[in-house]
Amino acid sequence: MTTSTKELHVTTGATVWLTGLPSAGKTTIAYELAGRLREEGHLVEVLDGDEIREFISAGLGFSREDRHTNVQRIGFLAELLARNGVKALVPVIAPYSDSRDAVRKRHQESGAAYLEIHVATPVEVCSVRDVKGLYAKQAAGELSGLTGVDDPYEEPESPDLRIESQNQTVQESATAVHALLTERGLA
Repeated sequence: MTTSTKELHVTTGATVWLTGLPSAGKTTIAYELAGRLREEGHLVEVLDGDEIREFISAGLGFSREDRHTNVQRIGFLAELLARNGVKALVPVIAPYSDSRDAVRKRHQESGAAYLEIHVATPVEVCSVRDVKGLYAKQAAGELSGLTGVDDPYEEPESPDLRIESQNQTVQESATAVHALLTERGLA
């Protein structure tokens, strides 16, 4: 590979939005993919939903309106990064299809690449994983509005890729996303 080809290859930005239920495996897959992409020389940022809520969306609650605002803020930041040559990996629940569609539209309007990955892990598997203890709190009556349990999650109708993380390893899931990036000329 010549230097100019490599430079072009490495500076192609994109947003990879990983949507799914809490404890579906979105963040774990994103960090696995990020490591692989960095080893290949790509600029990569993981826009973790929990970190975004703490630093950029502090003060927002979990109403439909606040969730939409949070997703739009993350979408803006991801598009900005993608437009500037960074692979923005976004493991965020983003439960509403209209919010995700608005993010996709923002990317289309700017010409930034956008891939929607549905980490389609069933709620029964997510509640066993229960990484943050949210399902246990909801079951104990200490939490309400848990996405996919007592708050809606609108599954993507036609994502660029659907991953059933309960049927494969984290490495296999990350490899599937990497293969899609490669197929689209983004990795």
